[in-house]
Amino acid sequence: MQKRLANWGNYPAIASEESAFTQEDQLRNFVGSHHRIIARGNGRCYGDASLSAQSISMLKYDKVLAFDTTNGILEVQAGVTLDQLLDIIVPQGWFLPVTPGTKYITIGGAVASDVHGKNHHVDGAFSRHIIEMDVITGEDNTLCCSQTEHADLFWATCGGMGLTGIITRVKFRLKKIATAYIRQTQLKARNLEEVIRLFDEYKHYTYSMAWIDCLQQGDTFGRSILIVGEHATPEELSPRQQQAPLTLPAKRKLVVPFNLPSFVLNTFTVKAFNWLYYHKNYKREMHKVIPYEPFFYPLDAILHWNRGYGKAGFVQYQFVLPLEKKDGLVAILQKISEKGWGSFLAVLKVFGNQDDLISFPMEGYTLALDFPVRKGLLPFLDELDEIVLQYGGRLYLSKDARMKQEVFWKSYPNAQRFADIVQQYNADSKFASIQSERLLLTK
Repeated sequence: MQKRLANWGNYPAIASEESAFTQEDQLRNFVGSHHRIIARGNGRCYGDASLSAQSISMLKYDKVLAFDTTNGILEVQAGVTLDQLLDIIVPQGWFLPVTPGTKYITIGGAVASDVHGKNHHVDGAFSRHIIEMDVITGEDNTLCCSQTEHADLFWATCGGMGLTGIITRVKFRLKKIATAYIRQTQLKARNLEEVIRLFDEYKHYTYSMAWIDCLQQGDTFGRSILIVGEHATPEELSPRQQQAPLTLPAKRKLVVPFNLPSFVLNTFTVKAFNWLYYHKNYKREMHKVIPYEPFFYPLDAILHWNRGYGKAGFVQYQFVLPLEKKDGLVAILQKISEKGWGSFLAVLKVFGNQDDLISFPMEGYTLALDFPVRKGLLPFLDELDEIVLQYGGRLYLSKDARMKQEVFWKSYPNAQRFADIVQQYNADSKFASIQSERLLLTK
């Protein structure tokens, strides 16, 4: 039965026949009898990487297979979500080695996107912490792969958007923690130059990111709030928190009940939000100990927050530029400011070294921005693409909904090697998505 499918940005939306399974033999039968299919997790990527006329929902394939609580090694089926895992591992004194800005993604999705977090400059992307995983390839073989076994399949699957096959099992290492809290520091930066200096000054922190005001000009161009943090020790907690250091108090979640009208998001409301967000930090430097959830997943506290962008949806635009190409960051922010199309959610981070085959991160600055779908948006993003290319950067495939194929092939230096490995394990394009067809990665 066909239904309307879209990912978190609600753009694009397609008619798709989505199937589900609970046993691997069911999955293998489906793979053997269907063509041009794509695995789909919880639909939290932003573009069209998990959209196809035939899709396979992984959400019922969600068992924890093994948990070594002594050494922090977890083995799970690919459909389990991060929030399910956090409920299990945090009370045992462990945390995810790398996590994106939402806990509502599957482990399979984390691998396929090779997700990064606020700690990339220290801990790299998710692929660095994988011990091994199973992948059902286009020839209907289940292959166990790792950095040493079927290494080509391993690296093409990490960040490969599901094109090498269907990830079914993942075994990975966790991070040891003593509490479920974060010692957080917030620092106000008057402009872009200052926040870049602060990133360098505070690079010894495990976690760092900055919210940035895209609409400022002049002396306050790029004003920001840098947020850094470390896992708190029991001694840093309040007496009440110390009673259960690995347990968080329950909180009610807010809900956006319906798609907001498109006129709600305009230059005036974005400017007003940015002013309030910047000035709510009433001191230049603020310190506090907070639960891990608002630090890592602030937007998860608002269910269906994507509806705030209206029925037409939105595009998240995330790029990375080399560390020495800060001028490119200035050029893109200037173009956005001149256009007056600022983003409520503009997040700046610094990446460390990343030498993987097709993963997004490179050593440099990455900026993620949300733009409501409107007339003229796609040509404007094409202009931003030109700047990204000019300065040697690239776009995140997991956020991409509209990149032209020439931009991908020019910006990912290992694109041809990746395409060759996809062809090797997915020769007949059994696994394909709207994105892979748009980027000419599948036939």
